[in-house]
Amino acid sequence: MGDFNAKVGTDNTGSKAQAEYTEVNKQVKRSITTDKRKYVEDLATTAEKAAREGNMRQLYDITKKLSGKRGKPGRPVKSKEGEVITNIEEQRNRWVEHLKELLNRPALLNPPNIEAAPMDLPIDVGLPTIEEIRMANQER
Repeated sequence: MGDFNAKVGTDNTGSKAQAEYTEVNKQVKRSITTDKRKYVEDLATTAEKAAREGNMRQLYDITKKLSGKRGKPGRPVKSKEGEVITNIEEQRNRWVEHLKELLNRPALLNPPNIEAAPMDLPIDVGLPTIEEIRMANQER
């Protein structure tokens, strides 16, 4: 075949380069897969350690990373006329306006009459009885 290519005036450099590229591409993909697996295993190990130590914040953060779930993109902010606001500063101003309207309402003219609870509630604050302990254990 090399003889044929020499006579035609072509060479195998293109096909050699393509074969080399294909091989290197496979190696890169294998390396990426290995690195991802190691990363996830390291995160899982760290999560287990955080759980043993009671570090719920770290455990929650790692679980969030591992789940791959992202927050929903926010709903668009609209003006009072219903037009979508794209400018960040205008969106902030609209939120300020909305919250002022929502939170700065006039006081009610006739507030509801809520009576205070009696101060001496019949609650036993002594040590629990054996029966109460048994009932609590059965609920578990």
